[in-house]
Amino acid sequence: MRRLVLILVPYLWLLALFLVPFAIVFKISLSDVALARPPYLPHFSWETGIWDFLSQLDFENFVFLTTDSLYWKAYLSSLQIAVTATFLTLLIGYPIAYGMARAPEHWRPTLMMLVILPFWTSFLIRVYSWMGILSQEGYLNQLLLWIGIIDTPLTILNTNTAVYIGIVYTYLPFMILPIYSALDRMDGSLIEAAEDLGCSRTQAFWLVTVPLSKNGIIAGCFLVFIPTLGEFVIPSLLGGSETLMIGKILWEEFFNNRDWPVASAVAVVLLLILVVPIVLFQRNQQKQAEAEK
Repeated sequence: MRRLVLILVPYLWLLALFLVPFAIVFKISLSDVALARPPYLPHFSWETGIWDFLSQLDFENFVFLTTDSLYWKAYLSSLQIAVTATFLTLLIGYPIAYGMARAPEHWRPTLMMLVILPFWTSFLIRVYSWMGILSQEGYLNQLLLWIGIIDTPLTILNTNTAVYIGIVYTYLPFMILPIYSALDRMDGSLIEAAEDLGCSRTQAFWLVTVPLSKNGIIAGCFLVFIPTLGEFVIPSLLGGSETLMIGKILWEEFFNNRDWPVASAVAVVLLLILVVPIVLFQRNQQKQAEAEK
């Protein structure tokens, strides 16, 4: 009975906070926009019955997403921004995590605290701070003008560059922490053995360190890629009108256009884009674990 309770708790949590909301959103995506409260039809009624209710649902909104270029361009743009930002975050985060793992033991808690420290400040405050830093009259342009590197202020705010800066800064700890965890558990004698067998430090790094930290790299990439793909705040505040991301489309459909069915269809497709690679990755990891046994 205790084992059953322990198993039921996470499944009930998943049911309440994921499956039920997803079912509601999926049902709205099959509805039609209407001047009603809530702004879609049909609504379930015990008088007409469930079969009459189901007969009024259709996939018109999903078909509409394939015919309007705005949506698939937004998906492609979001994928491109998310992949690029994830790569940049990995490029910056891995050396930091490697340095933390190789630092003296008594320095590691301090370095860990410095990585986590930005979370002590509100996410919105941090994004607004970057608006002050990256604007034409901001601190970055003032510093570059004072040093003499540039003659005229750079236009960084309201561009994709500002979006990348904001995403990398915001999600960098999510990349550093799993990689650091993987590197911290690695046996240092393996590097010594590789060097004794004739590998240089660079070769030992690529042949031993990187493969052993693969799980941390994959976990960090997922932790950055998944929220970045649906990001709304950073592209809205730091990006310009040409920055097209699916999170902005969702906001506009829900709150500006009041088209909940189309917005729900956009959300369902976005969720499928995120869930499918995760499921495939988990199955691949399971097959590798079974092969090792």
